[in-house]
Amino acid sequence: MIDYTREELVELLKKNPDRFNEWKAEQGDEEINLSEMDFSGLTLNEIDFSNINLNSSSFADCSLSLINFTNTDLTSVDFTRSHIIECDFTESLMTGTDCSYSVVSYCNFTDTDLAGCIFSEADLSNSDFSSSVNLHASRFDEDTVWPDPEYLPEDFDAVYSKDLSSLEDEDDTVISDY
Repeated sequence: MIDYTREELVELLKKNPDRFNEWKAEQGDEEINLSEMDFSGLTLNEIDFSNINLNSSSFADCSLSLINFTNTDLTSVDFTRSHIIECDFTESLMTGTDCSYSVVSYCNFTDTDLAGCIFSEADLSNSDFSSSVNLHASRFDEDTVWPDPEYLPEDFDAVYSKDLSSLEDEDDTVISDY
């Protein structure tokens, strides 16, 4: 069994993704930590990131398709401006993850915790959020494109209303003579 450094694993993903998947399968239940790694700008297809710690990593400006993120720690991951197609996020932790300006199509978010996930100006059409957790605690704006209501949790209201971080103080808008 080959033991790679974290940086060597990123290079392996770039140059030989099939070998990365084989290596990961050889690891069995051993914890794999790729937190705080930079995958920005990569095109990745058919990668098995299941059960991996990717906390605070960056996938900004990536093209991702058929990626398995099942049961993955994606806390505070940067997916801004990425194209994410047919990926499986089942049972993942996406608290604080930034998906702003991304296209997220045909993805599965079953039992995915989305508390604090940012979807500003994201196109989420055709993805399934119906069994996701804490979607109501995500951040989005009027430019976020949501899938049809049947792919959203029953109690979720996709109509944008300003969140607490954008509250304006009424006193700031009053013109004063002082």
